[in-house]
Amino acid sequence: MDQSSEMMIFVRCVEQGSFSAAARDLHMTPSAVSKQIRRLEDRLGARLFNRTTRRISLTEVGRDFYTRCSEIMASIQEAEEVVGSLQGEVRGTLRVTATAAFARVQVLPRINRFLRENPDVNIELELTDRPVNMLEEGVDVAIMLQEQVDDPSLVVRQLAVNRRVIVASPDYIERRGLPSSPEDLEDHNCLTLYHVSSFNDWDFDGEDGRPRRIHVDGNFRASTASALYEAALAGVGVARLSTWLVAPDIRSGRLVQVLPDYVQENSSYYVLFPQGRHLARKIRAFVDFLVEEFKPVPPWEQEQSRISNPTAVVQSY
Repeated sequence: MDQSSEMMIFVRCVEQGSFSAAARDLHMTPSAVSKQIRRLEDRLGARLFNRTTRRISLTEVGRDFYTRCSEIMASIQEAEEVVGSLQGEVRGTLRVTATAAFARVQVLPRINRFLRENPDVNIELELTDRPVNMLEEGVDVAIMLQEQVDDPSLVVRQLAVNRRVIVASPDYIERRGLPSSPEDLEDHNCLTLYHVSSFNDWDFDGEDGRPRRIHVDGNFRASTASALYEAALAGVGVARLSTWLVAPDIRSGRLVQVLPDYVQENSSYYVLFPQGRHLARKIRAFVDFLVEEFKPVPPWEQEQSRISNPTAVVQSY
């Protein structure tokens, strides 16, 4: 086996976290992978892994070797992609990370469509709400919810405005009444995210233009918007959720929009990718595809506009 193949097996062992997982990924037997790693260590005259019966970890030499091997493997892949791009092809592996709930509802259907149109592209998708260091983790594209992005190492393109509305189920409103002002929410069971303290403070702009911040509380807190959504549908309480998630339910009557005359503070979903002189065709094609899918007005905002005002003309952001 040549040196580049040995390095590729080594890199996959590190990324997969074990010889057996790397073997499955490479369609090899664990013994064959272990043999190649031993051969590589013998050739280098250095131990790359600390081994126990349950796990492997990199030695100090192994960490340095992994950094260099990753760069080499990325250069090889980039060279292959350059050849493909000269032939007008989109190919290669894309490592993508995306905000979990938004990805499940809005991004995954579009990834499936992109892959059907580009069968030579492989996508490795991580759904997570944690902060991601794209450069350190080798992520090609990130889809994130942020108020703003200030990182000179990244290229940022806006996908869609994330507009929030207050909702509750008809059953909850029948039991507890319909709030008529933001201050009324202090007496209601409000559903919030527990890992973001600011989510207990809901900001409003009323028709008079006066900003208001209301501190809310309730008996159910969760780590994801999806859990709050399910609780709101079940009549547990009042939730502040994004229109991309609840617009169909408002239209069907499963949820009722509360305080529609008061505007919620907005953020945006962005697609981010590393700055570089040579942008791989696979990244450019994927990002352009996503941006085109969500412009000029995301489909859920068109639906929400029809709910709020059936005769309204939808304007571009």
